[in-house]
Amino acid sequence: MHGQVSLGRECGTPRSEGGPPRPQGPQARCALGRRCTVSEKCRCPRPGWTMTPPRNVVKIAIQMRDAIPQLIQLDQGRLPLPASLSLVPRRWSLTHSERYALQFADGHRRYITENDLEAEQLLGGLQSDSREGRREALRHLVPLASDMTFAREVISRNGLQRLGTIIEDGDDLGEVLALSLRAFLELMEHGVVSWETLSIPFVRKVVCYVNMNLMDASVPPLALGLLESVTLSSPALGQLVKSEVPLDRLLVHLQVMNQQLQTKAMALLTALLQGASPVERKHMLDYLWQRNLRQFIYKNIIHSAAPMGDEMAHHLYVLQALTLGLLEPRMRTPLDPYSQEQREQLQVLRQAAFEVEGESSGTGLSADRRRSLCAREFRKLGFSNSNPAQDLERVPPGLLALDNMLYFSRNAPSAYSRFVLENSSREDKHECPFARGSIQLTVLLCELLHVGEPCSETAQDFSPMFFGQDQSFHELFCVGIQLLNKTWKEMRATQEDFDKVMQVVREQLARTLALKPTSLELFRTKVNALTYGEVLRLRQTERLHQEGTLAPPILELREKLKPELMGLIRQQRLLRLCEGTLFRKISSRRRQDKLWFCCLSPNHKLLQYGDTEEGASPPTLESLPEQLPVADMRALLTGKDCPHVREKGSGKQNKDLYELAFSISYDRGEEEAYLNFIAPSKREFYLWTDGLSALLGSPMSSEQTRLDLEQLLTMETKLRLLELENVPIPEQPPPVPPPPTNFNFCYDCSIAEP
Repeated sequence: MHGQVSLGRECGTPRSEGGPPRPQGPQARCALGRRCTVSEKCRCPRPGWTMTPPRNVVKIAIQMRDAIPQLIQLDQGRLPLPASLSLVPRRWSLTHSERYALQFADGHRRYITENDLEAEQLLGGLQSDSREGRREALRHLVPLASDMTFAREVISRNGLQRLGTIIEDGDDLGEVLALSLRAFLELMEHGVVSWETLSIPFVRKVVCYVNMNLMDASVPPLALGLLESVTLSSPALGQLVKSEVPLDRLLVHLQVMNQQLQTKAMALLTALLQGASPVERKHMLDYLWQRNLRQFIYKNIIHSAAPMGDEMAHHLYVLQALTLGLLEPRMRTPLDPYSQEQREQLQVLRQAAFEVEGESSGTGLSADRRRSLCAREFRKLGFSNSNPAQDLERVPPGLLALDNMLYFSRNAPSAYSRFVLENSSREDKHECPFARGSIQLTVLLCELLHVGEPCSETAQDFSPMFFGQDQSFHELFCVGIQLLNKTWKEMRATQEDFDKVMQVVREQLARTLALKPTSLELFRTKVNALTYGEVLRLRQTERLHQEGTLAPPILELREKLKPELMGLIRQQRLLRLCEGTLFRKISSRRRQDKLWFCCLSPNHKLLQYGDTEEGASPPTLESLPEQLPVADMRALLTGKDCPHVREKGSGKQNKDLYELAFSISYDRGEEEAYLNFIAPSKREFYLWTDGLSALLGSPMSSEQTRLDLEQLLTMETKLRLLELENVPIPEQPPPVPPPPTNFNFCYDCSIAEP
């Protein structure tokens, strides 16, 4: 059924001069032939105007199959909406009005009211003896299952059980099974029924579809997606999935050149890893790396000809975070001075640097002399204390720093010896301490790579270099420690400059990691090109862009320019809203697996939105089924004030959603409703909240507006001051000279010259 609203505008004022003449007499007719009393306002429309019904009266066009459409007026002031809609079927002489529902005819055909009859007919079709009958019912059910109103009706009529029966029977491994899985997933995504309620036989049957080979190509991705949801939502069923789905089977699915299948296989793999204990996770990851999963991801997914989807990027981020998370126990464990193994590792580190001096020349020395020699060599190695255990008691980095130093000494022995011997032989206080630098560099890398931090539920910030190299963390340390020595020499630093040097190294590593180099060699090349002088130049350039002169005349000029530039920013924000943005829907399990598009109409009067598919071109305004008038918008909510994240807890895993969430509250009849958003990025969050604030007449107060305004003010100020280049601008205006003692220099024009 299709609804259209047609509202006019009422005149509501007596006729003015130039309008139709005012009616004369107690019951005279006005210009349009209506009877209007003189004591009343003329309610007749002026030429070119239409009559305005009251606010609670709407007209909608409703059509029914095989019947003539009708234009119906609904008066919500006289009858509530449900009661008014219950009278609609009587216009076609239909009985049992409760069995009918209103549905939008365009767009995604969402239901306005409950549809008992449609749900009953479709569920009846699922029990048909004919395979074609079941297939036809499923084809109609799948697009309707995403509608919350319809889904509740289907679930209340045991629709999930009927779909589960079809899935468990497995009579048809083709389209019927694929449609059943899709409909089941759509209904479960509404969160009406918990995933923990699924039976073990049902889950095992879905596992069979993952482990089977001969079936429709659309079935495995759906089965994998269903098992991922089960694993994330139910620890008990997740253990069942872990025991029933071999890792080798997931590797087989990953090797199929089908992006959807690869994405769902990777999703289930990361879900299983997240649900495993630390010991199990380490065994699983070790096995996966032995089966060359890293190399496959690097060659066939990261460097694939097809662009990577957002969901796959997120799962690679999770895989990277879980792998780096294996380093956390070593990072949290201090060195045990009573551990024989750890003492031997320290001696190996010392002997690799000072083998000749410490072993050959030290033969036959007494125990005290040998201890004194070892303490001196540990000092040369860069430890702050003669007993290195005291340096490694700090956590983080704990034993992870020792692991890094040992890895560097074993895998780059010449670079290690050169570093230590070059700095230990200096006598000018310019030596770079290897051990102290290694400990601090390990802490720095753990912070930059977020080792030990919980996985974000939406982040996609993985490093391609991580999958291009075995032992990527230790290899990154090897590059970083040599960079530290190089930067130390460039800065001609002393021990007092240690913290300053580490700040520069941190900036060099962070800037290079932000470029997302695809290989370790490319990272090494880029980070070595970022010398100390280049860092200083970048800092100065950024400072010049951010800082403005504080002279009062310039500040006054900037204040005068602000209104014009704020108008320019407002115009840009509204244009961005008109272009529209793809947003991701967050389901009850906080997964982002569906897209919807929203944009502002060119006349800035409507927000238009609707669902879309990933990879599809942006929809046109005419194809968007939903509309929200700007005039109905009440307020803009952000962060924890948004209703779709308000009750989701306050853990670290939700922080990223809070930072990207915003909602619009608007009037829907007499109720307050919300249109909820999760921005794809922080920048889009700023652009949309600024644009919506502008539409609501509120100030644009985002960080992006502040940066844009500062940039525009700096550029405009420089343009205005081009003619004053190299001219010093005084802090205060020049003083006004005192008036002259007399004004005899004035010329009197009224006196004629002889």
